[in-house]
Amino acid sequence: MKKVFKDKPLSEVTLRRFEKPSNEDLKELSRKFLISVGLLQTGDGRDIIGELFYKFLCASKNEEYLPIDLIIEKFRDFNGGTPNNIRRHIKRLKECGLIERTDYGYRLKEFMNLKDLFLRETVKGIIEPSISRVLEYCEKIDEIK
Repeated sequence: MKKVFKDKPLSEVTLRRFEKPSNEDLKELSRKFLISVGLLQTGDGRDIIGELFYKFLCASKNEEYLPIDLIIEKFRDFNGGTPNNIRRHIKRLKECGLIERTDYGYRLKEFMNLKDLFLRETVKGIIEPSISRVLEYCEKIDEIK
């Protein structure tokens, strides 16, 4: 039986580089972070994921958990704040390794600081293995040519 190769990536990451952060506004900085890692597009009008992430950052400072019913209630009046849309964005944040679900509710993963969390989940978990795999392709190509 012939094996079918699918061009489906195991993981994917988007990185964008902005100017150095000069703003002291946590909401704006968190928005730039999300744009930088590809979770938010520039010019997005309905910024639920940005607002959600901002709430998780604020809650993390006090080591607070955010239960899903509280999150849905806070975003009920937000433009596009339907429960399904909120759950979809929470799922995206979870898949990136930024938040996690516990028995008490959602939180920034292990209440870690964002720099350490990004280094662990994105750099060491996605970027370094991806670069390693690209190098394997390079070596294989060099063997063949």
